[in-house]
Amino acid sequence: MWDFIQSITNPEQILHIGGLALVLIILFAENGIIIGFFLPGDSLLFFTGLITSTQPQLIDTSIFNLLLYMSIASLAGCLFGYYFGWRLGPAIFNRKDSFFFKKKYVDVTRTFYERHGGKTLILGKFLPYIRTFAPILAGVIRVPFKSFLSYNVIGAIAWVCSLTLLGYFLGEEFPGIKDYLEYIILGFILVTNGFVILAYLKERRKSKAKESEAID
Repeated sequence: MWDFIQSITNPEQILHIGGLALVLIILFAENGIIIGFFLPGDSLLFFTGLITSTQPQLIDTSIFNLLLYMSIASLAGCLFGYYFGWRLGPAIFNRKDSFFFKKKYVDVTRTFYERHGGKTLILGKFLPYIRTFAPILAGVIRVPFKSFLSYNVIGAIAWVCSLTLLGYFLGEEFPGIKDYLEYIILGFILVTNGFVILAYLKERRKSKAKESEAID
């Protein structure tokens, strides 16, 4: 089980094991299935773009088709998450913590949504955990479908194109960059997770401050 989890959280292994098909499945899962929150969406997009320019035989499709397929996979995952949240409602978020579910990520997503509204569906694409839970939460709180769809189309295209093209053009200009992939992936993890951790800690401080004021 642990070996399997390691293989689907490593962008290089994902491409070598399942190619583009597995990339699309993982993008779908991370964008709206609760258990997909730990998947490596950001680094996977970057790495896929990089490999498309440096080792095109592994992808066997043009960069334009690649962007289209991955944007559709991301959007489809969001639609599934929205439908899932709409059908099951608040009960989804009342479950206990487990490896596949962390309530703190839901709390961060809810706070992010309260602050940014529908833009969360765009901004949250660039933040792990939030991009998984935002579509589900949108379904739970009954965000109008047309608004949800509009924001997610923009978000999916912006997220997929920006990170994939970054990897693609860096691979064209600096082919040797693929030798430093481990450091690049580590950088993605530190930066993106850092934003989420800071948001979580900030909200905890606010909650404790409110509780103290209520007691006083």
